[in-house]
Amino acid sequence: MKTLYALAVAVAALGIAAVATADDKDTAAKLVGKWEITKADDEPLVGATLTFTKDGKFTIAIKVDDKEMKVEGTYKIENGKLVTESGGMSDTDTIKKLTDDALELENKEKKTTVLKKKK
Repeated sequence: MKTLYALAVAVAALGIAAVATADDKDTAAKLVGKWEITKADDEPLVGATLTFTKDGKFTIAIKVDDKEMKVEGTYKIENGKLVTESGGMSDTDTIKKLTDDALELENKEKKTTVLKKKK
């Protein structure tokens, strides 16, 4: 009986993992495109653009003192979180909202960034 129970738990866990993976793929597909930061707890980020590609790469473009700076890196979606890596550094943000034209992220310090998809 214990073996049957353990097998049932393992199958259920695999089912949950498969659902999470499917959700992560859907989330990644919705994320692809160009986004503009419209509101951020870190004010200098407002107006910056983020571009996510299908192949797991991203670019951030931001103006600092009338000079445009770009940062490139990679991203992946894991359990509803956006994990980015750039220049040997990694960051994880919780995706609080994602629609076809709106994205809201929350970082580890509970600071929020709101983005709108550019058309």
